Amino acid sequence: MSEYKTNGARKHESLDAVVIGTGVAGLYQLYKLRNEQGLKVKAVDTATGVGGTWYWNRYPGARFDSEAYIYQYLFSEELYKGWSWSERFPGQPEIEKWLNYVADKLDLRKDVRFSTTITSAVFNEATQRWTITTDKGDVIDAQFLITCCGMLSAPLTSVFPGQETFKGSLVHTARWPKGDIDLTGKRVGIVGNGATGIQVIQTIAGEVGSLKVFVRTPQYIIPMKNPKYGQKEVEAYKARFNEFRETLPHSFTGFEYDFTNGNWKDLTPEQRHTVLEKIWDEGSLRLWLASFVEMFFEEDVSEEISEFVRKKMRARLKDPKLCETLIPTDYGFGTHRVPLETNYLEAYHQPNVELISVRNNPIKRITPHGIELTDGTAYELDVIILATGFDAGSGALTRIDIRGRDGRSLKDEWSRDIRTTMGLQVHGYPNLFTTGAPLAPSTALCNMTTCLQQQVEWISDCIAHLRKNELSVIEPTKETEDAWVAHHDEVANTTLVTKTHSWYMGSNVDGKPRRLLSYIGGVGTYRKKCDDVATSAYPGFAKQ
Repeated sequence: MSEYKTNGARKHESLDAVVIGTGVAGLYQLYKLRNEQGLKVKAVDTATGVGGTWYWNRYPGARFDSEAYIYQYLFSEELYKGWSWSERFPGQPEIEKWLNYVADKLDLRKDVRFSTTITSAVFNEATQRWTITTDKGDVIDAQFLITCCGMLSAPLTSVFPGQETFKGSLVHTARWPKGDIDLTGKRVGIVGNGATGIQVIQTIAGEVGSLKVFVRTPQYIIPMKNPKYGQKEVEAYKARFNEFRETLPHSFTGFEYDFTNGNWKDLTPEQRHTVLEKIWDEGSLRLWLASFVEMFFEEDVSEEISEFVRKKMRARLKDPKLCETLIPTDYGFGTHRVPLETNYLEAYHQPNVELISVRNNPIKRITPHGIELTDGTAYELDVIILATGFDAGSGALTRIDIRGRDGRSLKDEWSRDIRTTMGLQVHGYPNLFTTGAPLAPSTALCNMTTCLQQQVEWISDCIAHLRKNELSVIEPTKETEDAWVAHHDEVANTTLVTKTHSWYMGSNVDGKPRRLLSYIGGVGTYRKKCDDVATSAYPGFAKQ
């Protein structure tokens, strides 16, 4: 590796590969390229430590909603069995410790540049390499650029006029300070009630002085059952390692469960209800991801399952006004992200919690003293928490100035039309590989570790193929990308998901092109399509 300094300031490096991010994908990508192929590779991360989403999202109540024993790396039995989880759905502190365990066990930290942000990456057509610049002014020359930035890592932080005038504490959940915020006895307002907002609300309601919850879109929920694990439970799930390694990559969503309850129309109403009740009582995402696949395609099935969930919610909320604001009626269960919760609905029964609907009376601005609605109603607050979501899938990459052949800008192109080839490469950007990017299951509809491992392995195998055949560059052709986008859209448009406004469709970001961000054809199907491309020596990809 060549390294020199110019004018005692800018550092120049030449590497085989640069990996952006040290979350689940980035850590594994660094390991695969460095340890298994012997490449000169560095990972770069804005954070001060590893963990990706589990570094940044340290807000109160942050935790898994995938079972811990499947949110795991499966390439190493030793690595898997060397860590023991304390409960079924652990919280953020334990998850962050696990990812630090992975980094230490694989000795990855020495090749990570922390507190460093990639600001631009330009493909040099003369050298067929990437020129990558950091916020420190350092320049890295690399053959391969692999983005492991995360699908939910570009938070929507500047949402309302006047945020900078607020005299209290204002924080986005994805940028929660390491030192925490003392909410005891404070007047707190939280904007947003998606999966993150729900976790925060149910966690802090009992400690704050007062809590104002500003809700626009109601959410379906599933009660979480989160048993603690002792030695017996840990030994039981560790004994299933080979089962998980063989089955998870081929299921529909990368979870341990799949759609095995038969066809909806073949069952009597009583049989359907029995299945739904049994799954509901399990306290996991199974109702969403493995009950009846017809709910994603058929309006009548969607409505019946949706009403099943609404009835469960009504029984807990009781108050008709709460029900009206908190229970969805204009979209079907499962067409939005479905959160797990613990006594979330009951929080609204506490005398210090006030529910404020902003669907027809939106937030107008943040004032020095709190939040003002369109009709002039004002709420004085000490702390404002923004659980306002992310520019999902594409945002992490469009916030970097990425330029491919002929000076084309990824940000500009994706502002018009979000396109990729299998969520792994983009036409016009040679040797740029992506994980957690649009048009792959890993953007949203997957147990993330299952899908991110698959993408990292595909990328690593592709790079190995190039090196073995003494090739330097690979890029999908326009025809290949057009075909994938058409297939993606064809599958997506058969579902009810595309008829719903949500971050899955990019609807939460003004001006974002509307397209289902995640491939919905199934994790196992996607894997086979990717494998077929690799085993056929990457047809439809230009190589030289």
